[in-house]
Amino acid sequence: MPYPSYMEESIRKLEASREKRLQEVVPRLTDEEKAPLLKEFHPDFIEAGMRELLVGPNKGGRTPNEMADLLEGNSRINPDKISLDKVDYDTDVLIIGFGGAGASAALLAQENGAKVLVATKLRLGDANTVGAQAGTQAADRPEDSQRIHYIDTVGGGHYDNIPELVEALVKDAPTVIKWLEDLGVCWDKNPDGSMHELSGGGASKLRLHSCRDYTGLEEMRVLRDEVKNRDIEYLEFAPAIELILDDKGQVAGAVLVNLETNELILVKAKAVVMATGGMGRLHIQNFPTTNHYGATADGLVLAYRAGAELLYIDTMQYHPTGAAYPIQILGQLVTEKVRTLSAQLVNIEGDQFIMPLEPRDVVASAIIRECRGRNKGIETPTGELGVWLDSPMIDIIRGEGTVNRELPAMVRQFARFNIDISK
Repeated sequence: MPYPSYMEESIRKLEASREKRLQEVVPRLTDEEKAPLLKEFHPDFIEAGMRELLVGPNKGGRTPNEMADLLEGNSRINPDKISLDKVDYDTDVLIIGFGGAGASAALLAQENGAKVLVATKLRLGDANTVGAQAGTQAADRPEDSQRIHYIDTVGGGHYDNIPELVEALVKDAPTVIKWLEDLGVCWDKNPDGSMHELSGGGASKLRLHSCRDYTGLEEMRVLRDEVKNRDIEYLEFAPAIELILDDKGQVAGAVLVNLETNELILVKAKAVVMATGGMGRLHIQNFPTTNHYGATADGLVLAYRAGAELLYIDTMQYHPTGAAYPIQILGQLVTEKVRTLSAQLVNIEGDQFIMPLEPRDVVASAIIRECRGRNKGIETPTGELGVWLDSPMIDIIRGEGTVNRELPAMVRQFARFNIDISK
């Protein structure tokens, strides 16, 4: 393994503690235990990292400084220099963004008789979806139910969720899994043909449907091919830079820019679907990110300038596990599926410090506590702080070969740097 000697020493402590960790059961934290952990260590509670917005629908609300700067920034174009007399595209539905959400919207809109145009900043399907590895949750087992899925979800959201959205999520999920399979997604199956499902963070039942650790890539492969096969019109390298409002203040289209020629493109539409992804690449509070390079909050800013109020602007999701070493892949996603399969989070002393399938904000906070609060993180040669994710425990607990069978993408990603994650 290409680790420096001091990291190797920590690994020996980790290996020596495995027998003990095989016997110990780390309990889930109670709500009373989670609250102080989050308040002390989760980045959302760092006052200096947030500020109040001075303008717009969320005026007075607090959001990360990096996001506030964009929401209060100027438009990329001068509206006085835009002529609405020349419309380049006239469509029923304009879909901005083409990850899993945008592709699904395009297919469903067309199925319902709409003329559809898709505009995407990069290539078709070049989005966060392709990097999603662990799986997609749906309550479709006899011992599970949509009610239990609902309870797990609102509990993981600390009861701050919007009930109607959670209800839609849990009710639609089994149908969506079936829809994707009918389109061609190859879900992992058991020998008897039933779904091979695992437990996700914060879940009390097995409901995580996966395609090894290529789940998002497989979903996007199928959705992209379906859009092309149905001859849905699309524009690549054509991000939206402003939404167009009609005289009633309703969205009636968008201004795009051709990244190759720098020409503006005007699109008139009866409806606009924003599916532009998140904001991880703003690197909030200088954290690395597992997000795709295109996740730069573009759609959030466009919608805000058009008058949309943004939800939960004071809470960010920090995926707890990403690569801290080697530096070449800093921030690369280490899927939750690794913890689902029995990998344990361990500090420099070889101690397991959190139940690995707590909700993401709790696991992230616990990692930060080890690194910044207890000084039990491991510093890499380039100065990043992290903890160990003991992936060899997967083969120890579930049998030799599980890592290579269930996590082929990660095995290859780390093998490029002579790191064998099964060892």
